[in-house]
Amino acid sequence: MIASLGMYDRHETMVVNDALWALIRDGLRARGLIAPDALTRGDAAYWSAWDSPDLLLSQTCGLPFRARLHRSVTLIGTPDYGVAGCAPGFYRSVLIARSDDPRATEAEFSTARLAINEPLSQSGWAAVSQHFHDLGLTLRPTVQTGGHRASALAVAKGEADFAAIDAVTWELLSRHEDFATGLRVFAQTAPTPGLPLITAQPAQADALFEVVSHAIRALSEAQRHTLCLRGLARIPASAYLAQPIPPAPAQFGGTM
Repeated sequence: MIASLGMYDRHETMVVNDALWALIRDGLRARGLIAPDALTRGDAAYWSAWDSPDLLLSQTCGLPFRARLHRSVTLIGTPDYGVAGCAPGFYRSVLIARSDDPRATEAEFSTARLAINEPLSQSGWAAVSQHFHDLGLTLRPTVQTGGHRASALAVAKGEADFAAIDAVTWELLSRHEDFATGLRVFAQTAPTPGLPLITAQPAQADALFEVVSHAIRALSEAQRHTLCLRGLARIPASAYLAQPIPPAPAQFGGTM
């Protein structure tokens, strides 16, 4: 069996993610279920885990879920990070630029260099492309970075002019990365369902929801603060599937 919690797993959160997994693991074993001793990390925590028939628990992004995974995995629940202005389990992207950039509106940034983490990112690409579409504006993606931190760093270094960063990642960057002090938020996208927990063991989905919910409550207040975590929400798969699939970034031109 495979378990991974890679989406917000960084040096400062690893110890608490391990503590959370230990609570989940022990809770599952108390029910007679099989659970791995430790979390899978690194590249193996993402697509290879999500696509595996041995997947017990992982966290993915809303766009991969609706674009590819929903036919082969079962939605367990959605962690609630208490994102301001969002219903439980929902989140949004913040649009960031350098603090000294004089541009202030989306219209002024519509011809600027956009850094995206990857084309199958809800918060890094789908949310910002929909946001600009709704405003009647176009985008010019310029840099594909491979990750939210890398996108924010590209903006800080002047390699891109702005990026869309999910609100939870932005909170973690603001806490732990010195370069974030040179960045500012100039807009926010509409809320969408957050990063869901998934399993390839559909018969265990209800037990997983109960055990994960209990494990989150069993964390200390300080541990939940470290993870920005409030609880576990039930958001139906239909709410994810109702979100539009964005066009490929390459359709907007620029040099990816």
